[in-house]
Amino acid sequence: MTMVKKGVRKMKLNETAWANAMAISTGVVYVVCAAFVAILPGISKAVMQSWFHEVSLEALWTGAPRGNFILGLATAVIGTWLVGYLFAKTYNKFSK
Repeated sequence: MTMVKKGVRKMKLNETAWANAMAISTGVVYVVCAAFVAILPGISKAVMQSWFHEVSLEALWTGAPRGNFILGLATAVIGTWLVGYLFAKTYNKFSK
């Protein structure tokens, strides 16, 4: 049991604000990453391959931009918003 001094309030996260901040951050990172891949595909491929422990990406990597940018952006932002909201809600429940 945690002792709280009189007059001290425990921190509570605003679930919607937290989820919004997470979703916007993810959207910005997604757009920057997509731009980086479009401008510097060789370096992007090397970085991506290093993250996957040097697994060959030849079958997946075309080097051409894909038409699913909007779908990827939307699903990443929406998914992150849901996870951010769930995180804040769970944090608030456990911090009581």
